[in-house]
Amino acid sequence: MSRICQLTGKKANNAYSVSHSHRRTKKLQEVNLQWKRIWWAEGNRWVRLRISTSAIKTIEKKGLQAMAKEMGLDLRKC
Repeated sequence: MSRICQLTGKKANNAYSVSHSHRRTKKLQEVNLQWKRIWWAEGNRWVRLRISTSAIKTIEKKGLQAMAKEMGLDLRKC
């Protein structure tokens, strides 16, 4: 399973690790993903999602239903 946030679609970023001598080596900057069980009030059940920590903060602000609708995610399948 790839490390992609189910709500925001965030994924790994290609970057360089630069040493003191300025030698560059490629590295991946992974997304901080967490398995989170969130209460979905409209569906009257728990939904388990793999989402980024920034998405968790946004859910607290906007709500799960609004964010899923904005991103085009069907919560009935989760």
